[in-house]
Amino acid sequence: MKGFNVAELGHVVNILPPVDIGGVAKVSDYFSLKNYAHVDIIITCGVTGNAATITVEESDDASGSSATAIAFDYYQETTAAGDTLAARAAATTAGISTGTNDSTTIVISIDAQKLTDGYPYLVVKATNAAANLISMVAILSGSRYASGITPTAIT
Repeated sequence: MKGFNVAELGHVVNILPPVDIGGVAKVSDYFSLKNYAHVDIIITCGVTGNAATITVEESDDASGSSATAIAFDYYQETTAAGDTLAARAAATTAGISTGTNDSTTIVISIDAQKLTDGYPYLVVKATNAAANLISMVAILSGSRYASGITPTAIT
């Protein structure tokens, strides 16, 4: 296999720059899968005081006026500074835990066809942590309008 150039074959959206949750729920930017077939959301945790709960919601608009929690698939590396993701697992609408180890990674995987018709917008929420450094990046793929410059996914 030749490989996959993320900048040309995907679309990268920094949906939550690195931040300390610090006991306050954090909500990513809303982004749309309207022009994309798939998204992998990479969540990294740095120094972790305690676990956070990660949930994903779909909506019919970028304001989240009709947001509803959805189930999703994910891969997780919960050992400190490890780089081997566990096998695919299924999360319920209640979400998943980041765990309590430092330097962990979660990859959430969602196909656009699994979203409710007319609900292309997604948001990721992190809650219930007293202290947790976290960041989130969405990598969208399967663009309907593939080109050197991929179409925006945020509005």
